[in-house]
Amino acid sequence: MSTFEHGEGEPQFGATDQAEQAARTGPALFEWGAKTFVMGVLNITPDSFSGDGLGTDVERTLKQAREFVANGADLLDIGGESTRPAGVYEDAQPVDAEEELGRVIPIIERLSAELEVPLSIDTRKASVARAAVDAGAAIVNDVTMLGYDEEMAATVGQLGVPIVISHIREKARYVDVVGEVITDLIATVHRAESSGVARNSIILDPGIGFGKTAAQSLTVLRNLAELTNLGFPVLVGTSRKSSIGAVLDLPVDDRLEGTAATVALAIASGADMVRVHDVKEMARVAKMSDAIVRGWSPK
Repeated sequence: MSTFEHGEGEPQFGATDQAEQAARTGPALFEWGAKTFVMGVLNITPDSFSGDGLGTDVERTLKQAREFVANGADLLDIGGESTRPAGVYEDAQPVDAEEELGRVIPIIERLSAELEVPLSIDTRKASVARAAVDAGAAIVNDVTMLGYDEEMAATVGQLGVPIVISHIREKARYVDVVGEVITDLIATVHRAESSGVARNSIILDPGIGFGKTAAQSLTVLRNLAELTNLGFPVLVGTSRKSSIGAVLDLPVDDRLEGTAATVALAIASGADMVRVHDVKEMARVAKMSDAIVRGWSPK
């Protein structure tokens, strides 16, 4: 999927041929470059920033999951702990592993038994990641850039599943936000590989809104091609984010058009996957964007 090209100074990442850019994730084969894959968000929490928390109602979540798949979701991301930025949403509370497991495992067991699409576990805890994969999840999505739990990288390496490595910093302090995001992600890739994570199991996420101001997030999006050119699949999660609210001066439940713009432009810059709350609408945006960016002809 990606290789080191050795030359002067530090090794650089470069893309290999398309055949090597395929990673098996559970029951689905993601052929990177063939289309933009749509990840539907299932928040199994009472305090989701986007106001779409499903709680622990298995039947309600299954219904939502089926609707997402029918509307174009290629995979589903299940999270049992809010990832709201600390200090911004005072009602967002961290949960311990036991409570998080109690929220997500029954959901994963049920969805993996009844749906054909891969499931992703959105967690920062290695113990939750392991239990989720045992229950049927096929991908681990860690928004802390493997920084919260020192066991996460080794656990993912042992499990042999794909990992989404999302950029984050505690403070939004940068001299060169694009360059530093890339540097941080490359350093984390090296650490993941040294812990046994296969290079062709790594998906990168620039972490829009995580440790970044609205302006910094927009700068990263504007220069996303610098990340997609590294040769790894790239996931972009802009759905309903605060940067959209800052530009449009709109509340979180009224950011559909803003999300659509960011999704389309991310795809134009080479994004391989988009993480969204409004699956039906964004699947259409992705399909139309793909028709322009990747090519389309009538059947």
